[in-house]
Amino acid sequence: MNERPLQDRRTLWIIAALIVLLFVTANLPWQLDDYDQAKQAFTSFEMVKDGHWFYQHTPHERVATKPPLVGWISAALFTVTRQWDLAWRLPSLLAALALVMVLFRAAKDAYGKIAAVIAVGALGLNLLSPRLATLVRTDMPLTLVIFLIGLLIWQKIRQANERKLRDQVYVFVLLTAAMLIKGPIVYAFLLPGVTLFQLRYGRARPPGAPSHSAWQGRWPWIASLAIFLIWVAGGIRFQPGFYEEVVLREFVGRFGETIHRPQPLLFYFPHLLHKFAPWSVLMIAIALVDLRFRKWRLRSAFRDMSPETFWVLCWSVGGLIVMSVIPSKRVDRIFPVIPPLCLLLAAQVAARNSCTHGLVGRSSRTVESNETAHRTVATRTALTRVYQWSAIALAFGILFTGGYTTWKVITGYRDHRDALAVFGRNIRHEAEARHWRYEVVSAKDEGLLLYLQKTHFIEPQRAVTEWNNANLNGLVASTEKATTLMPRLRDAVLSESKQAQAKDYVFITR
Repeated sequence: MNERPLQDRRTLWIIAALIVLLFVTANLPWQLDDYDQAKQAFTSFEMVKDGHWFYQHTPHERVATKPPLVGWISAALFTVTRQWDLAWRLPSLLAALALVMVLFRAAKDAYGKIAAVIAVGALGLNLLSPRLATLVRTDMPLTLVIFLIGLLIWQKIRQANERKLRDQVYVFVLLTAAMLIKGPIVYAFLLPGVTLFQLRYGRARPPGAPSHSAWQGRWPWIASLAIFLIWVAGGIRFQPGFYEEVVLREFVGRFGETIHRPQPLLFYFPHLLHKFAPWSVLMIAIALVDLRFRKWRLRSAFRDMSPETFWVLCWSVGGLIVMSVIPSKRVDRIFPVIPPLCLLLAAQVAARNSCTHGLVGRSSRTVESNETAHRTVATRTALTRVYQWSAIALAFGILFTGGYTTWKVITGYRDHRDALAVFGRNIRHEAEARHWRYEVVSAKDEGLLLYLQKTHFIEPQRAVTEWNNANLNGLVASTEKATTLMPRLRDAVLSESKQAQAKDYVFITR
């Protein structure tokens, strides 16, 4: 009775449909005003408009600090869709959907359908995944690539295969993609886990013993890093300010406490417990049940743990520890540990199930053993609790994540969170209809350029000159700068309808 809701095919389809709905709608109404979305969006916009394919800038003309792969994908999507909002957000959305499908397939093949349903629910029904699914950032594509690398290692360990050249090529391609998405941060999420795993399974093994190694050889890691360093060297050589902005500030500065705001060592642990709830609580509860069954012998738990499960544990915990050591922290940066944690949750559920089946088999062979019968009943009870807790976690995840997302969307529309985006879109449409030439006076909001589809701000003095020479029909300026500009502009008036859409900006026309 406790298994049926989780085994029901309709449960999977309901969860999948809800996850897709949350992924698509969580960031509505779409805007670029937070989480550095404008910086990431501007890279692909600059590629298409100015042809800067390898090195880009921010809207305020500073050097862009991220490698260009996600920008290339957005630029390619724009040539197909001709819609920038879709081109900017589809890379994250497609990566999120691919993560769900890959996780379900892996968990089902290894641990069964019930464990796979729980894993997929954990991945989609938390506070981080829907938020990042359509955010214009590199976190979701990076997470997909890291998960695929970790999954290749997991499959190799599970099948006890020797290292093959084909697997090394796959790892090299994925590592190179990760390097061109966000740089060597991929090392922080994978190499600590590889090191921890190799400390246990990397010793010499007897002839004929199965091969359990997480190491894929040196050349994929070195070759992918070399490609990234070629990009860095080109930036230092050809882009003024690249060394200061990218090498010193963006990379070296992350390990200091002066440039980026540092956070406490344990910053990620409470945030992960909260953002990954209720699944974080479920994982802890199952672990406590298992330890209680083992009479609190932690060494016994590690001894009985399969190599592939131990790899997933090392993969998750290793990345979390290393990211915690880095002083510069932000909650979304830890997201790549979420998918392996979901796979670990599936392994926990499957371990309880296999333990129950094993004891039931022994009990049928030794009916006279009261102790074995007692352990069988106890284990069955524990499994029943795990299924009950999983069903409760699914229900809570649906209500909590769905309710929170719905509340954010409703308040976003009610509070006109996309006011600046609507302001820019309406100005664009009016200017196209009337064949107006307009510019944007330098402003603090980076997204303003993208809303108006301009590649550069214009300085106030040049705006006055261009206006008075009749080279412009419109100017977008902040209300603060408009008060000093208006007396210097001949025949200038404020567009009242546009002014009402964005309280901090006005549209000046003739």
